Amino acid sequence: MNRIDLESRCAVVTGGAQGIGRAIAQRFLASGARVALWDRDADLAGRTAEALGAGAVAIACDVTDWASVEAAREATLAALGGLDILVNNAGIAGANATVADYPLDEWRRVLDIDLTGVFLCCKAVVPTLLERGYGRIVNVASIAGKEGNPNACAYSAAKAGVIALTKSLGKELAVRDIAVNCITPAAAKTAIFDQMSQTHIDYMLSKIPRGRFVQVEEVAALVAWLASADNSFTTGAVFDLSGGRATY
Repeated sequence: MNRIDLESRCAVVTGGAQGIGRAIAQRFLASGARVALWDRDADLAGRTAEALGAGAVAIACDVTDWASVEAAREATLAALGGLDILVNNAGIAGANATVADYPLDEWRRVLDIDLTGVFLCCKAVVPTLLERGYGRIVNVASIAGKEGNPNACAYSAAKAGVIALTKSLGKELAVRDIAVNCITPAAAKTAIFDQMSQTHIDYMLSKIPRGRFVQVEEVAALVAWLASADNSFTTGAVFDLSGGRATY
């Protein structure tokens, strides 16, 4: 793999204990960064940090809780000595059901984690990036946020919200050396599949012209570049990782 220069950078990856988040953390470490894995599963995050080796630390964090996010930021600053990069990756798929049958509590749960969680982490970290005069934020949205998946209304709506939040924050910070971008990947074979029906998984695969799901390493490769100083101009943008599915 190409080595993106993240030497001496300090990064946060939410949902970093497994799946896409773990792959991003691993790529960051290989590029010279130190990484804090924010995850509500503290035990799994701890095991992941140990497996990833020097430069990785696990920090318990519930992205839906403001006090937890603030505490995670302070713990990160104490552990890493700084904060330059935020990757908002934590998320859930939620139930597969029609809008008419979608449980109200499930709607709120998905929006809370997948959208409000991104807002809270940005709100907590942006002041630190402004103080440092440098930063990179990468939000993990989804192709569902562009095109909408049937029987996944909460997830589709939350990821569309992440795209809009990215554009809004990117414009707010455009005059500073703080880039805010998001990616819209197709599904990857991770633990999130356990939350989906096989019918829904088959539907997603049928829509990908590449004929396969995205690999977590492919996601990590793009995120590493977006998190680097080389990404010095683009902000408020949406980067496609849909295997040809996206039409815009």
